[in-house]
Amino acid sequence: MQASLRVLGIESTCDETAAAVVEADSDGRGRILSNAVLSQIAEHAAYGGVVPEIAARAHVDALDRLIRRALEEAGCGLKDIDAVAAAAGPGLIGGVMVGLTTGKAIALAANKPFVAVNHLEGHALTPRLTDGIDFPYLLLLVSGGHSQLVSVEGVGDYRRLGSTVDDALGEAFDKAAKLLGLPYPGGPKVELAAQKGDPERFDLPRPMAGRRNPDFSFSGLKTAVRQEAEKLAPLTVGDVSDLCASFQAAAVDVVVDRCRAALRLLADQPKPPTALVAAGGVAANGPIRRGLARLCLESGLKLALPPVGLCSDNGAMIAWAGLERFRLGWTDGMDFAARPRWPLDSRQDPRWHGKA
Repeated sequence: MQASLRVLGIESTCDETAAAVVEADSDGRGRILSNAVLSQIAEHAAYGGVVPEIAARAHVDALDRLIRRALEEAGCGLKDIDAVAAAAGPGLIGGVMVGLTTGKAIALAANKPFVAVNHLEGHALTPRLTDGIDFPYLLLLVSGGHSQLVSVEGVGDYRRLGSTVDDALGEAFDKAAKLLGLPYPGGPKVELAAQKGDPERFDLPRPMAGRRNPDFSFSGLKTAVRQEAEKLAPLTVGDVSDLCASFQAAAVDVVVDRCRAALRLLADQPKPPTALVAAGGVAANGPIRRGLARLCLESGLKLALPPVGLCSDNGAMIAWAGLERFRLGWTDGMDFAARPRWPLDSRQDPRWHGKA
């Protein structure tokens, strides 16, 4: 029986600086010992989005103390860690380099194995940490930079079934919020405003709905919101709430429809999916979570939704992905380079719509 393992994980691919320690016991069950996350929302709010240079400097300023905090909260030192994992991409290259270089330096100084982690693999494997999900399963990955449906068939074994042909869902939420005058970050503000709105007031499109291939498109939906807003200008508070509610309802319908299409593709596989999993920042959206729950109820499929705090970028997901790779004997050298693009499905062209 394999002994328990502990891994330190570092995340710095966008605007969250994070470090965490996770543990797997001899039976493979995972546990988060610490998970320190520092958001940079305040630093970027004035610009309406993430500024790469500001993000990289903020990672430099915060990362060392977050790593110390993660180790202290886990009640361990570097001598108690079996390996060090760091996100090596995809992401904003300056930020990726900060975390990757720090992880390598710690591993080298402490004489520990090093594991370079694909940030998207961190999201993909999180439900195995939180819910103990078995392979294979269907992953809905939705964030500011990614909208993908992926068959997760094993550690390092991913088959992308569909992706966005234009905007990612989180990007569409943020752009809709901006044109409606809502502050950054837009996604949570749209969800909040929608709670007081009428989702049926505006007949917005459901792009790609009904298509056999489970791809996404959100630019047309965003454009429809802009056109409705221009017709009504100047907008009242009620108009904004109704537009947010209508936009969100359309987004939920699209996500559910695209997941249904992906499940149809997987229905005849030798091993059908054990669960539908949602990950990424947009997976924290309440109506999307409820829409997926309805889909799984009608499909008789288990739904695995990580806690909201583990949907957005965090160190625990990097530590866990590193642990999963390390216990298979996979480690990386000090020459592993930071990657601004890094497809989860290695069979895909990394230039795919610029959304690796």
